[in-house]
Amino acid sequence: MYVIVVGLQIKPEHRQDFIEAAFQNSHDSRLNEPGTRRFELIKDESDPNRFYLSEAYEDKAAFEAHANGSYFQTFVAASSKCYAQKPVWLVKGTMMAPSDEA
Repeated sequence: MYVIVVGLQIKPEHRQDFIEAAFQNSHDSRLNEPGTRRFELIKDESDPNRFYLSEAYEDKAAFEAHANGSYFQTFVAASSKCYAQKPVWLVKGTMMAPSDEA
């Protein structure tokens, strides 16, 4: 499973716009993109304008299909005004299982 985590600092005046755009992207992606396994929006407990997107895909190809797809492009357009700073990639990689140990 391919996993990504992105840290996002949101402008307070666009917080609700960002949440709605993220939820719509999550809904559309999980419903219509077969390789999307998990899509979670996490609010930081110490900063109400700090969020994390944690997503899991069947494999890297499924993530790339999502990143190049219409749902993600709609999210980018809707959320671009919301960022107080550039999003930060915290994780990009393959989830390991005990059988993957080498």
